[in-house]
Amino acid sequence: MEAGGVGDAVLSGACVLFTLGMFSTGLSDLRHMQRTRSVDNVQFLPFLTTDVNNLGWLSYGVLKGDWTLIIVNSVGAVLQTLYILAYLRYSPRKAKVIQTKSTQNLSFSLTIATLLTSASWSFYGFRLRDPYIMVPNLPGILTSIIRLWLFWKYSLGQDKNYRLLQT
Repeated sequence: MEAGGVGDAVLSGACVLFTLGMFSTGLSDLRHMQRTRSVDNVQFLPFLTTDVNNLGWLSYGVLKGDWTLIIVNSVGAVLQTLYILAYLRYSPRKAKVIQTKSTQNLSFSLTIATLLTSASWSFYGFRLRDPYIMVPNLPGILTSIIRLWLFWKYSLGQDKNYRLLQT
């Protein structure tokens, strides 16, 4: 981190902490897949997109020589690849998509983690005056706000099968 200072070190630490927290939300999905030997209520796309994202950010971190980006995205790429391999192991041959007005299949903890992670990385990029870090994280903030709205709209009272912290 180029800017220096205690505040920047704290912000860098927050970015690492929130990001690793977000990556670890997949551990509950991993346990679920291993326990049930199925992928019921587990979404594949977040694992894939996060893994691709990690590899891109890892490359950028290496080019820039930014150890915060290198460490976080190395750990993220390993974890996301592990989640993908487990998903592929337990997925049925045919995928089934059901459209409901239920947040049962959304992860509340991942939504909060994504919001905190995206906001901290956007602020990190802002502090460095680096739009390549700041701008790509803005959609994470927006999509998290949309998911929080969905949790509010289809709250516990409207969805009898809803479990707030289902991951």
